[in-house]
Amino acid sequence: MVAAASAQAPLETVAKVDLNRYTGRWYEIAKYPTIFERKCDRDIIATYSLRPDGKIGVTNTCTTKEGKPSIANGWAKVVDSKTGSKLKVTFFWPFFGDYWIIELGQNYEYAVIGEPSRKYLWVLSRTAKIDDKLYAEITGRLAAKGYDASKLERAKQTD
Repeated sequence: MVAAASAQAPLETVAKVDLNRYTGRWYEIAKYPTIFERKCDRDIIATYSLRPDGKIGVTNTCTTKEGKPSIANGWAKVVDSKTGSKLKVTFFWPFFGDYWIIELGQNYEYAVIGEPSRKYLWVLSRTAKIDDKLYAEITGRLAAKGYDASKLERAKQTD
């Protein structure tokens, strides 16, 4: 039997993630719009920290359309210990979402996060702004990963 033409190749993640280097503050540069970020207007930041129990603490913050801060706390667990690039994240235990690191800057200056269904996608950076050339290079590689870069929504970050 021939596979359907719309079938996608499995999503590949980066070969290795040093979680000690990965932790810290990440600014959202762009994303596929999601229902769970609908109240966020600007200044979307994710902060990751290693916990004593081996899990990763996750704190997402943003400023709402009303100008108020919003904070969501969760945690993640590594599900691929060989690479460290596949995690499961929860903000509403016991429900988890896939968090796969599909691209990572050599110096951990940017990251691209996706998941197997390609329904979600984020471009993150260590800085609130990303160079236009680098952003174009990142988005230019997305089609080969099964993503449509035209669906990305740029985030607003206050200088």
